[in-house]
Amino acid sequence: MFGIKIVQQNCQGLVETLGKYRRNVEAGLHFYIPLVQRIRSVNLAMRPLQLSQYSVITKDNADIKASVTLNYHVTDAQKYTYENTDSVESMAQLVRGHLRDIIGRLDLTDALGSTSKINADLAAAIGDLTNVYGINVDRVNIDELTPSTAIQEAMDKQLTADRERIATIAKAQGQAQNIKLTTDAQNRALIETAQAQAQATKTRADAESYRINKIQNSLKDVNSNYFKDQSIHAFEGLASSNTNLVVLSKDEITTLGQVPVIKKMLDQEKS
Repeated sequence: MFGIKIVQQNCQGLVETLGKYRRNVEAGLHFYIPLVQRIRSVNLAMRPLQLSQYSVITKDNADIKASVTLNYHVTDAQKYTYENTDSVESMAQLVRGHLRDIIGRLDLTDALGSTSKINADLAAAIGDLTNVYGINVDRVNIDELTPSTAIQEAMDKQLTADRERIATIAKAQGQAQNIKLTTDAQNRALIETAQAQAQATKTRADAESYRINKIQNSLKDVNSNYFKDQSIHAFEGLASSNTNLVVLSKDEITTLGQVPVIKKMLDQEKS
């Protein structure tokens, strides 16, 4: 009498006779002798495994919690079943050990900012575990690296201090820039005012020079009759005024006799 065993797709069967491994069988229908033989079925499909959070110490003695997820599949059903009492747990311990070693060589800041590199280093460190556990790790990923509460609080304080310092520097730079712009504007205004005043002074000087030149040129063209006419007008004013003291040179003293005559003539013209 024979027993019947169906090995499912993507599985491998291990035939034991009187408790001793004999051979492998592939997926399908298989017969065995009950009480003497049995067929173990080992799943070869890829399976996920999440490693619970555990403490890891960085190079600068910071305590962080690491959470890792990996995907693995059985590559050697015989070694997986018979050469280790728990190949999956052995693999998990190996992953934890390598991760502690990798993170232990990094400072906290580098560890938190280098998860991709840690993943690559961890995958390279694990390598092919077929010869040891009959398992191959297809993918490993660090889900989370979380600093302890005390470190997180210290990091928050440092971050706040850095932000306040940056804000203070930015404010000081803004004030300095504002002062510079104001000073530059005032200097430009002073320069423009001085230039305007200098231009106005030059314009006035040019006008005065022009006026003097015109007078001098005009005086060159007049004859003695013009000056006599001006003297008559001057004596007219003198004769009409209440002035009782006149200072003249000895050459002009003879003209005083003309004052009454001129006044009389002017009075006649007015009448």
